[in-house]
Amino acid sequence: MTPYSKSNSDQSGSVEPFSVLERALESTPQDPSLHRAMADAKLLHGDELAALAHLIAAQTLEAYATGSPAASAIELCNVGTGYFMKGDNEVAERWYRLVLAIDPSLAIAYQNLAAIYSSKGLIAEAESCRERAYQIQRVFIETAGTPLHRVLILCVGSTSGNVPFETLLPTKTCSRIKYAIDYASDEEDGKLPPFDLVFNAIGEPDVATGLIDRLERFAKRCGRPLLNRPSAVTRTQRHRLAELLGALDDVMVAPCIRFKILPFSRAVMTECLASDSVEFPVLARPAATHGGEGLVRFENIEALENWLSVVHGIYYLTTFFDYRSADGYYRKYRIIFIDREPFPYHLAISSHWMVHYVSSDMEANAWKLDEERFFLQEPKMTLGSRAMAALAAIGRRLDLDYGGIDFTLLPDGRVFVFEANAAMLVHRERDNGVLAYKNRHVERIVDSFEQMLEHRRVQLASPKQQL
Repeated sequence: MTPYSKSNSDQSGSVEPFSVLERALESTPQDPSLHRAMADAKLLHGDELAALAHLIAAQTLEAYATGSPAASAIELCNVGTGYFMKGDNEVAERWYRLVLAIDPSLAIAYQNLAAIYSSKGLIAEAESCRERAYQIQRVFIETAGTPLHRVLILCVGSTSGNVPFETLLPTKTCSRIKYAIDYASDEEDGKLPPFDLVFNAIGEPDVATGLIDRLERFAKRCGRPLLNRPSAVTRTQRHRLAELLGALDDVMVAPCIRFKILPFSRAVMTECLASDSVEFPVLARPAATHGGEGLVRFENIEALENWLSVVHGIYYLTTFFDYRSADGYYRKYRIIFIDREPFPYHLAISSHWMVHYVSSDMEANAWKLDEERFFLQEPKMTLGSRAMAALAAIGRRLDLDYGGIDFTLLPDGRVFVFEANAAMLVHRERDNGVLAYKNRHVERIVDSFEQMLEHRRVQLASPKQQL
Protein backbone atom coordinates (compact mmCIF):
# COMPACT_ATOMS: atom_id res chain seq x y z
CA MET A 1 0.00 0.00 0.00
CA THR A 2 1.19 3.53 -0.75
CA PRO A 3 1.30 6.48 1.68
CA TYR A 4 -1.64 8.84 1.64
CA SER A 5 -1.65 11.51 -1.08
CA LYS A 6 -4.46 13.86 -2.08
CA SER A 7 -6.49 12.85 -5.10
CA ASN A 8 -7.35 15.09 -8.01
CA SER A 9 -10.78 15.73 -6.58
CA ASP A 10 -9.23 17.13 -3.40
CA GLN A 11 -6.73 19.26 -5.30
CA SER A 12 -9.58 20.85 -7.25
CA GLY A 13 -11.43 21.51 -4.02
CA SER A 14 -14.50 19.38 -4.83
CA VAL A 15 -14.83 17.25 -1.72
CA GLU A 16 -18.23 15.72 -1.00
CA PRO A 17 -19.82 16.47 2.43
CA PHE A 18 -19.50 13.71 5.04
CA SER A 19 -23.23 13.05 5.17
CA VAL A 20 -23.46 12.45 1.43
CA LEU A 21 -20.45 10.15 1.42
CA GLU A 22 -21.58 8.24 4.50
CA ARG A 23 -24.97 7.50 2.95
CA ALA A 24 -23.31 6.45 -0.27
CA LEU A 25 -20.89 4.13 1.55
CA GLU A 26 -23.72 2.56 3.55
CA SER A 27 -25.39 1.49 0.32
CA THR A 28 -22.21 0.76 -1.67
CA PRO A 29 -19.42 -0.03 0.82
CA GLN A 30 -17.24 -1.74 -1.81
CA ASP A 31 -16.93 1.27 -4.12
CA PRO A 32 -13.23 2.32 -4.05
CA SER A 33 -13.99 5.76 -5.50
CA LEU A 34 -16.25 6.55 -2.56
CA HIS A 35 -13.51 5.56 -0.11
CA ARG A 36 -11.04 7.82 -1.94
CA ALA A 37 -13.51 10.68 -1.75
CA MET A 38 -14.05 10.03 1.97
CA ALA A 39 -10.28 9.94 2.47
CA ASP A 40 -10.05 13.40 0.89
CA ALA A 41 -12.85 14.71 3.09
CA LYS A 42 -11.33 13.28 6.27
CA LEU A 43 -7.92 14.71 5.47
CA LEU A 44 -9.41 18.12 4.76
CA HIS A 45 -10.91 18.08 8.25
CA GLY A 46 -7.65 16.98 9.89
CA ASP A 47 -8.54 13.34 10.60
CA GLU A 48 -5.44 11.74 9.12
CA LEU A 49 -6.07 8.34 10.70
CA ALA A 50 -9.52 8.00 9.14
CA ALA A 51 -8.19 9.33 5.85
CA LEU A 52 -5.51 6.64 5.78
CA ALA A 53 -8.09 3.98 6.67
CA HIS A 54 -10.30 4.92 3.73
CA LEU A 55 -7.32 5.09 1.39
CA ILE A 56 -6.30 1.56 2.44
CA ALA A 57 -9.88 0.45 1.80
CA ALA A 58 -9.82 1.99 -1.69
CA GLN A 59 -6.48 0.38 -2.57
CA THR A 60 -7.61 -3.01 -1.21
CA LEU A 61 -10.85 -2.95 -3.18
CA GLU A 62 -9.04 -1.90 -6.36
CA ALA A 63 -6.50 -4.71 -5.97
CA TYR A 64 -9.29 -7.30 -5.70
CA ALA A 65 -11.23 -5.73 -8.58
CA THR A 66 -8.24 -5.98 -10.92
CA GLY A 67 -7.35 -9.48 -9.82
CA SER A 68 -3.94 -8.44 -8.50
CA PRO A 69 -1.96 -11.44 -7.18
CA ALA A 70 -0.92 -9.25 -4.24
CA ALA A 71 -4.52 -8.53 -3.24
CA SER A 72 -4.99 -8.98 0.51
CA ALA A 73 -7.46 -7.71 3.10
CA ILE A 74 -5.00 -8.10 5.98
CA GLU A 75 -4.02 -4.42 6.09
CA LEU A 76 -7.65 -3.38 6.06
CA CYS A 77 -8.34 -5.89 8.84
CA ASN A 78 -5.56 -4.21 10.81
CA VAL A 79 -7.43 -0.93 10.38
CA GLY A 80 -10.44 -2.50 12.09
CA THR A 81 -8.24 -3.93 14.82
CA GLY A 82 -6.70 -0.51 15.45
CA TYR A 83 -10.11 0.97 16.15
CA PHE A 84 -11.06 -2.11 18.16
CA MET A 85 -8.01 -1.72 20.40
CA LYS A 86 -8.90 1.95 20.93
CA GLY A 87 -12.36 0.92 22.08
CA ASP A 88 -14.13 2.46 19.07
CA ASN A 89 -16.24 -0.61 18.45
CA GLU A 90 -18.76 1.04 16.15
CA VAL A 91 -16.12 2.05 13.60
CA ALA A 92 -14.25 -1.26 14.05
CA GLU A 93 -17.44 -3.18 13.33
CA ARG A 94 -17.95 -1.36 10.02
CA TRP A 95 -14.40 -2.11 8.89
CA TYR A 96 -14.62 -5.77 9.90
CA ARG A 97 -17.86 -6.17 7.96
CA LEU A 98 -16.17 -4.74 4.87
CA VAL A 99 -13.14 -7.00 5.39
CA LEU A 100 -15.31 -10.12 5.55
CA ALA A 101 -17.30 -9.03 2.50
CA ILE A 102 -13.98 -8.92 0.62
CA ASP A 103 -12.37 -11.99 2.20
CA PRO A 104 -14.62 -14.19 4.37
CA SER A 105 -11.66 -16.40 5.33
CA LEU A 106 -10.07 -13.96 7.84
CA ALA A 107 -10.73 -15.59 11.18
CA ILE A 108 -9.38 -12.68 13.25
CA ALA A 109 -12.13 -10.40 11.90
CA TYR A 110 -14.77 -12.89 13.04
CA GLN A 111 -13.02 -13.21 16.40
CA ASN A 112 -13.09 -9.50 17.11
CA LEU A 113 -16.60 -9.08 15.75
CA ALA A 114 -17.66 -11.76 18.24
CA ALA A 115 -16.16 -9.68 21.06
CA ILE A 116 -17.93 -6.55 19.80
CA TYR A 117 -21.29 -8.32 19.55
CA SER A 118 -20.81 -9.86 22.98
CA SER A 119 -20.18 -6.41 24.51
CA LYS A 120 -23.47 -5.25 22.97
CA GLY A 121 -25.37 -8.22 24.38
CA LEU A 122 -25.88 -9.77 20.94
CA ILE A 123 -25.15 -13.28 22.13
CA ALA A 124 -26.43 -15.21 19.11
CA GLU A 125 -24.46 -13.00 16.71
CA ALA A 126 -21.33 -13.37 18.85
CA GLU A 127 -21.63 -17.15 18.93
CA SER A 128 -22.13 -17.27 15.17
CA CYS A 129 -18.95 -15.25 14.61
CA ARG A 130 -16.94 -17.42 16.99
CA GLU A 131 -18.17 -20.53 15.25
CA ARG A 132 -17.09 -19.21 11.86
CA ALA A 133 -13.74 -17.95 13.18
CA TYR A 134 -12.65 -21.25 14.68
CA GLN A 135 -13.92 -23.33 11.82
CA ILE A 136 -11.47 -21.36 9.68
CA GLN A 137 -8.51 -21.24 12.05
CA ARG A 138 -7.54 -22.71 15.41
CA VAL A 139 -3.96 -21.45 15.81
CA PHE A 140 -3.06 -17.77 16.10
CA ILE A 141 0.55 -16.60 16.52
CA GLU A 142 1.45 -13.24 18.05
CA THR A 143 5.07 -12.17 18.43
CA ALA A 144 7.34 -9.13 18.32
CA GLY A 145 11.11 -8.80 18.34
CA THR A 146 13.12 -11.81 19.51
CA PRO A 147 11.05 -13.49 22.25
CA LEU A 148 12.64 -15.56 25.01
CA HIS A 149 9.80 -18.06 25.19
CA ARG A 150 7.56 -19.81 22.72
CA VAL A 151 4.41 -20.38 24.75
CA LEU A 152 1.50 -22.45 23.51
CA ILE A 153 -1.63 -21.02 25.10
CA LEU A 154 -4.56 -23.40 25.44
CA CYS A 155 -7.76 -21.39 24.92
CA VAL A 156 -11.45 -21.90 24.33
CA GLY A 157 -13.09 -20.22 21.40
CA SER A 158 -16.70 -21.24 21.96
CA THR A 159 -17.19 -19.18 25.12
CA SER A 160 -15.47 -16.96 27.65
CA GLY A 161 -13.33 -18.60 30.30
CA ASN A 162 -9.79 -17.74 29.26
CA VAL A 163 -7.27 -16.19 31.66
CA PRO A 164 -6.48 -12.63 30.47
CA PHE A 165 -2.91 -13.54 29.58
CA GLU A 166 -1.90 -10.42 27.64
CA THR A 167 -0.33 -8.82 30.74
CA LEU A 168 1.37 -12.04 31.85
CA LEU A 169 2.75 -12.99 28.43
CA PRO A 170 3.81 -9.80 26.61
CA THR A 171 4.85 -10.31 22.99
CA LYS A 172 8.19 -8.58 23.64
CA THR A 173 9.28 -11.63 25.67
CA CYS A 174 6.89 -14.34 24.48
CA SER A 175 5.83 -15.72 21.16
CA ARG A 176 2.16 -16.41 21.90
CA ILE A 177 0.73 -19.40 20.06
CA LYS A 178 -2.98 -19.35 20.87
CA TYR A 179 -4.70 -22.69 20.31
CA ALA A 180 -8.51 -22.93 20.36
CA ILE A 181 -8.44 -26.51 21.53
CA ASP A 182 -12.20 -26.90 21.88
CA TYR A 183 -12.48 -26.61 18.08
CA ALA A 184 -9.35 -28.64 17.25
CA SER A 185 -9.14 -32.38 16.73
CA ASP A 186 -6.56 -34.55 18.47
CA GLU A 187 -4.77 -34.91 15.13
CA GLU A 188 -4.16 -31.17 14.98
CA ASP A 189 -2.12 -31.37 18.20
CA GLY A 190 0.68 -32.97 16.20
CA LYS A 191 0.77 -30.17 13.62
CA LEU A 192 1.35 -27.26 15.98
CA PRO A 193 4.31 -24.87 15.56
CA PRO A 194 7.29 -25.52 17.86
CA PHE A 195 6.79 -24.39 21.47
CA ASP A 196 8.77 -24.54 24.71
CA LEU A 197 6.01 -24.32 27.31
CA VAL A 198 2.25 -24.72 27.56
CA PHE A 199 0.04 -22.33 29.53
CA ASN A 200 -3.46 -23.64 30.11
CA ALA A 201 -5.38 -20.36 29.93
CA ILE A 202 -8.76 -22.08 30.31
CA GLY A 203 -9.11 -20.76 33.83
CA GLU A 204 -12.87 -20.87 34.32
CA PRO A 205 -13.40 -24.20 36.11
CA ASP A 206 -16.90 -24.81 34.73
CA VAL A 207 -15.58 -24.45 31.19
CA ALA A 208 -12.49 -26.56 31.92
CA THR A 209 -14.62 -29.33 33.45
CA GLY A 210 -16.55 -29.71 30.20
CA LEU A 211 -13.26 -30.13 28.31
CA ILE A 212 -11.34 -32.17 30.86
CA ASP A 213 -10.96 -35.35 28.77
CA ARG A 214 -9.66 -33.38 25.78
CA LEU A 215 -7.29 -31.33 27.93
CA GLU A 216 -5.94 -34.39 29.73
CA ARG A 217 -5.25 -36.14 26.42
CA PHE A 218 -3.28 -33.13 25.25
CA ALA A 219 -1.39 -32.85 28.55
CA LYS A 220 -0.25 -36.49 28.39
CA ARG A 221 1.17 -36.12 24.88
CA CYS A 222 2.49 -32.57 24.66
CA GLY A 223 6.02 -33.36 25.90
CA ARG A 224 6.47 -29.90 27.46
CA PRO A 225 5.99 -28.33 30.89
CA LEU A 226 2.32 -27.44 31.29
CA LEU A 227 1.33 -24.57 33.59
CA ASN A 228 -2.04 -24.85 35.37
CA ARG A 229 -2.82 -28.53 35.13
CA PRO A 230 -6.43 -29.04 33.97
CA SER A 231 -7.26 -31.19 36.99
CA ALA A 232 -6.14 -28.39 39.34
CA VAL A 233 -8.35 -25.91 37.49
CA THR A 234 -11.48 -28.06 37.55
CA ARG A 235 -11.47 -28.60 41.29
CA THR A 236 -11.89 -24.82 41.87
CA GLN A 237 -15.58 -24.92 40.92
CA ARG A 238 -17.55 -22.89 43.45
CA HIS A 239 -19.40 -25.86 44.93
CA ARG A 240 -16.12 -27.74 45.46
CA LEU A 241 -14.24 -24.96 47.28
CA ALA A 242 -15.57 -25.81 50.73
CA GLU A 243 -14.19 -29.34 50.37
CA LEU A 244 -10.92 -28.08 48.87
CA LEU A 245 -10.17 -25.22 51.28
CA GLY A 246 -12.63 -25.37 54.16
CA ALA A 247 -10.51 -27.61 56.38
CA LEU A 248 -7.52 -25.24 56.30
CA ASP A 249 -6.78 -23.33 59.50
CA ASP A 250 -8.36 -19.85 59.65
CA VAL A 251 -10.26 -20.28 56.37
CA MET A 252 -14.03 -20.04 55.96
CA VAL A 253 -15.96 -20.97 52.78
CA ALA A 254 -19.74 -20.56 52.49
CA PRO A 255 -21.83 -23.66 51.69
CA CYS A 256 -22.68 -23.88 47.99
CA ILE A 257 -24.55 -26.21 45.65
CA ARG A 258 -24.51 -26.48 41.84
CA PHE A 259 -27.52 -27.69 39.92
CA LYS A 260 -29.38 -27.56 36.64
CA ILE A 261 -32.64 -25.74 37.10
CA LEU A 262 -35.67 -27.98 36.62
CA PRO A 263 -39.32 -27.64 37.66
CA PHE A 264 -38.44 -28.16 41.34
CA SER A 265 -41.12 -28.19 43.98
CA ARG A 266 -40.59 -26.17 47.15
CA ALA A 267 -40.15 -29.36 49.15
CA VAL A 268 -37.49 -30.69 46.80
CA MET A 269 -35.62 -27.36 46.80
CA THR A 270 -35.77 -27.07 50.58
CA GLU A 271 -34.35 -30.58 50.94
CA CYS A 272 -31.67 -29.86 48.34
CA LEU A 273 -30.50 -26.74 50.19
CA ALA A 274 -30.58 -28.42 53.57
CA SER A 275 -28.55 -31.41 52.38
CA ASP A 276 -25.58 -29.09 51.78
CA SER A 277 -26.31 -26.72 54.68
CA VAL A 278 -27.18 -23.80 52.38
CA GLU A 279 -29.24 -21.29 54.34
CA PHE A 280 -31.03 -18.03 53.55
CA PRO A 281 -30.21 -15.39 52.48
CA VAL A 282 -29.05 -17.18 49.32
CA LEU A 283 -26.98 -15.90 46.40
CA ALA A 284 -27.78 -17.37 42.98
CA ARG A 285 -25.46 -16.98 40.01
CA PRO A 286 -25.15 -18.65 36.60
CA ALA A 287 -22.31 -21.13 36.20
CA ALA A 288 -19.16 -19.95 34.38
CA THR A 289 -19.73 -16.28 35.22
CA HIS A 290 -17.74 -13.68 37.13
CA GLY A 291 -17.97 -10.01 38.01
CA GLY A 292 -21.47 -10.29 39.45
CA GLU A 293 -23.00 -11.23 36.09
CA GLY A 294 -26.49 -12.56 36.75
CA LEU A 295 -25.94 -12.56 40.54
CA VAL A 296 -29.19 -12.33 42.57
CA ARG A 297 -29.83 -12.39 46.31
CA PHE A 298 -32.91 -14.04 47.85
CA GLU A 299 -34.08 -13.59 51.42
CA ASN A 300 -36.50 -16.52 51.58
CA ILE A 301 -37.73 -19.65 49.83
CA GLU A 302 -40.75 -17.85 48.32
CA ALA A 303 -38.58 -15.39 46.41
CA LEU A 304 -36.25 -18.17 45.28
CA GLU A 305 -39.18 -20.28 44.15
CA ASN A 306 -40.60 -17.42 42.03
CA TRP A 307 -37.21 -16.89 40.40
CA LEU A 308 -36.77 -20.58 39.67
CA SER A 309 -40.00 -20.57 37.68
CA VAL A 310 -38.64 -18.14 35.06
CA VAL A 311 -34.95 -19.05 34.66
CA HIS A 312 -33.10 -21.99 33.17
CA GLY A 313 -29.54 -23.27 32.96
CA ILE A 314 -26.93 -24.30 35.52
CA TYR A 315 -26.66 -22.16 38.66
CA TYR A 316 -24.83 -21.97 41.96
CA LEU A 317 -26.71 -21.30 45.19
CA THR A 318 -24.52 -20.04 48.02
CA THR A 319 -25.29 -18.97 51.57
CA PHE A 320 -24.88 -15.19 51.86
CA PHE A 321 -22.72 -14.14 54.77
CA ASP A 322 -22.88 -10.51 55.92
CA TYR A 323 -19.21 -9.63 55.92
CA ARG A 324 -19.40 -5.91 56.69
CA SER A 325 -16.48 -4.42 58.53
CA ALA A 326 -16.95 -2.49 61.78
CA ASP A 327 -17.19 0.81 59.87
CA GLY A 328 -20.14 -0.46 57.83
CA TYR A 329 -18.22 -0.96 54.57
CA TYR A 330 -17.69 -4.17 52.64
CA ARG A 331 -14.11 -5.02 51.64
CA LYS A 332 -12.94 -7.41 48.96
CA TYR A 333 -9.23 -8.19 48.69
CA ARG A 334 -7.55 -9.91 45.77
CA ILE A 335 -4.34 -11.90 46.06
CA ILE A 336 -2.64 -13.41 43.00
CA PHE A 337 -0.70 -16.66 43.30
CA ILE A 338 2.36 -17.11 41.08
CA ASP A 339 3.82 -20.59 41.44
CA ARG A 340 1.71 -20.87 44.63
CA GLU A 341 3.21 -17.71 46.22
CA PRO A 342 0.82 -14.85 47.19
CA PHE A 343 1.11 -11.31 45.78
CA PRO A 344 -1.35 -8.51 46.70
CA TYR A 345 -3.20 -7.06 43.70
CA HIS A 346 -6.09 -4.88 44.85
CA LEU A 347 -8.61 -3.94 47.50
CA ALA A 348 -12.12 -2.69 46.72
CA ILE A 349 -14.24 -0.99 49.41
CA SER A 350 -17.96 -0.48 48.92
CA SER A 351 -21.12 0.40 50.82
CA HIS A 352 -22.91 -2.40 48.92
CA TRP A 353 -22.47 -6.12 49.57
CA MET A 354 -21.78 -6.81 45.87
CA VAL A 355 -18.29 -5.36 45.72
CA HIS A 356 -16.59 -4.60 42.40
CA TYR A 357 -13.70 -2.26 41.87
CA VAL A 358 -15.35 -0.33 39.03
CA SER A 359 -18.58 0.31 40.99
CA SER A 360 -17.14 1.05 44.42
CA ASP A 361 -16.11 4.69 43.77
CA MET A 362 -12.53 3.94 44.73
CA GLU A 363 -11.06 6.77 42.63
CA ALA A 364 -13.45 9.33 44.13
CA ASN A 365 -12.46 8.57 47.74
CA ALA A 366 -8.90 9.31 48.80
CA TRP A 367 -9.26 7.34 52.03
CA LYS A 368 -10.16 4.20 50.08
CA LEU A 369 -7.13 4.61 47.84
CA ASP A 370 -4.91 5.19 50.88
CA GLU A 371 -6.19 1.97 52.44
CA GLU A 372 -5.60 0.02 49.24
CA ARG A 373 -2.12 1.52 48.87
CA PHE A 374 -1.25 0.43 52.41
CA PHE A 375 -2.57 -3.09 51.75
CA LEU A 376 -0.41 -3.39 48.63
CA GLN A 377 2.66 -2.15 50.46
CA GLU A 378 2.09 -3.96 53.76
CA PRO A 379 -0.25 -6.94 53.29
CA LYS A 380 0.91 -8.63 56.49
CA MET A 381 0.28 -5.52 58.59
CA THR A 382 -3.14 -5.13 56.94
CA LEU A 383 -4.33 -8.72 57.27
CA GLY A 384 -2.31 -10.10 60.16
CA SER A 385 -0.10 -13.14 60.50
CA ARG A 386 -2.96 -15.63 60.77
CA ALA A 387 -4.56 -14.51 57.55
CA MET A 388 -1.25 -14.42 55.67
CA ALA A 389 -0.48 -17.95 56.81
CA ALA A 390 -3.96 -19.03 55.70
CA LEU A 391 -3.49 -17.41 52.28
CA ALA A 392 -0.14 -19.15 51.83
CA ALA A 393 -1.83 -22.46 52.66
CA ILE A 394 -4.60 -21.71 50.15
CA GLY A 395 -2.00 -21.07 47.45
CA ARG A 396 -0.40 -24.43 48.11
CA ARG A 397 -3.75 -26.24 48.22
CA LEU A 398 -4.94 -24.70 44.93
CA ASP A 399 -1.71 -25.96 43.37
CA LEU A 400 -2.00 -23.55 40.42
CA ASP A 401 0.95 -21.98 38.64
CA TYR A 402 -1.24 -18.91 38.11
CA GLY A 403 -4.38 -18.23 40.08
CA GLY A 404 -5.90 -15.95 42.64
CA ILE A 405 -8.39 -15.47 45.42
CA ASP A 406 -11.06 -12.89 46.21
CA PHE A 407 -11.71 -12.75 49.94
CA THR A 408 -12.42 -10.61 52.95
CA LEU A 409 -10.95 -10.50 56.44
CA LEU A 410 -13.34 -11.47 59.24
CA PRO A 411 -13.23 -9.69 62.62
CA ASP A 412 -11.66 -12.76 64.24
CA GLY A 413 -8.78 -12.74 61.72
CA ARG A 414 -10.00 -15.57 59.50
CA VAL A 415 -10.08 -15.44 55.69
CA PHE A 416 -13.56 -15.65 54.17
CA VAL A 417 -13.27 -16.94 50.59
CA PHE A 418 -15.51 -15.59 47.82
CA GLU A 419 -13.80 -17.44 44.99
CA ALA A 420 -10.38 -18.92 44.27
CA ASN A 421 -9.40 -20.03 40.78
CA ALA A 422 -7.26 -19.28 37.73
CA ALA A 423 -9.74 -16.88 36.10
CA MET A 424 -8.36 -13.80 37.84
CA LEU A 425 -7.79 -10.49 36.06
CA VAL A 426 -4.50 -8.61 36.34
CA HIS A 427 -3.80 -5.48 34.31
CA ARG A 428 -1.76 -2.30 34.43
CA GLU A 429 -3.25 1.11 35.12
CA ARG A 430 -2.59 4.36 33.23
CA ASP A 431 0.82 5.72 34.19
CA ASN A 432 -0.63 9.21 34.64
CA GLY A 433 -3.83 8.08 36.38
CA VAL A 434 -4.82 8.12 40.02
CA LEU A 435 -4.32 4.34 40.25
CA ALA A 436 -0.77 4.38 38.86
CA TYR A 437 0.58 3.37 42.30
CA LYS A 438 -0.77 -0.14 41.61
CA ASN A 439 1.53 -0.69 38.63
CA ARG A 440 4.67 -1.52 40.57
CA HIS A 441 2.75 -4.30 42.30
CA VAL A 442 1.50 -5.53 38.93
CA GLU A 443 5.11 -5.55 37.74
CA ARG A 444 6.06 -7.76 40.68
CA ILE A 445 3.40 -10.24 39.56
CA VAL A 446 4.52 -10.10 35.92
CA ASP A 447 8.20 -10.40 36.85
CA SER A 448 7.50 -13.40 39.08
CA PHE A 449 5.53 -15.05 36.28
CA GLU A 450 8.45 -14.44 33.89
CA GLN A 451 10.89 -15.95 36.41
CA MET A 452 8.66 -19.02 36.68
CA LEU A 453 8.63 -19.38 32.89
CA GLU A 454 12.41 -19.11 32.73
CA HIS A 455 12.82 -21.66 35.51
CA ARG A 456 10.54 -24.13 33.73
CA ARG A 457 12.34 -23.55 30.43
CA VAL A 458 15.75 -24.18 32.01
CA GLN A 459 14.42 -27.44 33.43
CA LEU A 460 14.13 -28.70 29.85
CA ALA A 461 17.66 -30.04 29.83
CA SER A 462 16.83 -33.15 27.85
CA PRO A 463 16.33 -33.09 24.06
CA LYS A 464 12.89 -31.78 23.13
CA GLN A 465 10.32 -34.38 22.31
CA GLN A 466 7.83 -33.94 19.55
CA LEU A 467 4.12 -34.44 19.81
